[in-house]
Amino acid sequence: MPEPPTSSLLAVWREVASRRRDWGTPLPLQYLFRLRRPAILGTLRRTRPLSDVWGFDRGTPVDRFYIERFLWERREDIHGRVLELMDSGYTDLYGTDVTRADVLDIDDSNPKATIVDDLTTGERIPADTYDCFILTQTLNIVYDVRGALRTAHRALRPGGVLLVTVPAVSRIWRPGHDYWRFTDTSIRLLVEEAFGDRVQVRAYGNVLTGIAFLAGMAHQELTRRELATNDPRFPVTIAVRAVKQ
Repeated sequence: MPEPPTSSLLAVWREVASRRRDWGTPLPLQYLFRLRRPAILGTLRRTRPLSDVWGFDRGTPVDRFYIERFLWERREDIHGRVLELMDSGYTDLYGTDVTRADVLDIDDSNPKATIVDDLTTGERIPADTYDCFILTQTLNIVYDVRGALRTAHRALRPGGVLLVTVPAVSRIWRPGHDYWRFTDTSIRLLVEEAFGDRVQVRAYGNVLTGIAFLAGMAHQELTRRELATNDPRFPVTIAVRAVKQ
C-alpha cells in the first residue's frame, strides 16, 4: 500500500488525482495498458547495480558516450593553450594544434598536475590565458559552483571556450562529497551569470539510457539508435559550450 501523501505534497497529489479523473481511464483499461506494455525488468530487478563503478568493468559507461560525443563535436574548440582537470586525456584525444596542455588538480600528489589549486578560488591559475577549458563531470562535486565558473571565466582569454558537462542523472560519487544534479535550465542560468549570453546547452539521453546508466550498464550493451535518441524530459548528461566575450 502506498503511504498517504504528506501535507507538503498534498496539493501535488490532489492535482494528479484530478488529472486521473480527467483522463477517465477505468481501472480495467489500466490493467489492459499494462498488458500491452509490460514492464519486464529481467536482470534489472535487483536492488544493487550491475556495476559498482559506473559500468567501467563492463565497458564504457553510458555518460562517457555522451561526454565524448560532445567533445568530438566541439573538437575545433580544443586548440592552442588548453586547461583540463586531473589529466589531459580529452585534450590529447580531441585537441588540434594544441600548443600547451595544462592540468589542474587540488591534489598535490597528482604527478600529472601542472597547476595545484582549488577551482572555486583559482588563485594560482593564470588569468586571460587559455583558449579552451575542458571541465567534465566536476561541477556536481563542487559546492561553490558559481565560484568555479567565475574561475573558469577568468582563466580564459577573450574568445576562449569553456566546454562543460554535468550529470542530470548519476549515482552518488562519494557520500558527503557530491552536491548537485542539474537540468538544462539550471546549468544554463549558472553559466550565463559568468559568461553572458554566448552559451549553448545540449541535453543527451533518454529514459532507457538513464535506467541503463543507473544500473551500471556499459554503452556497448545498447544500440546506437538507443544511445542517439535524446528526450529533453529524461537527460542523462548536459553539455555546455560558453565563449568568453
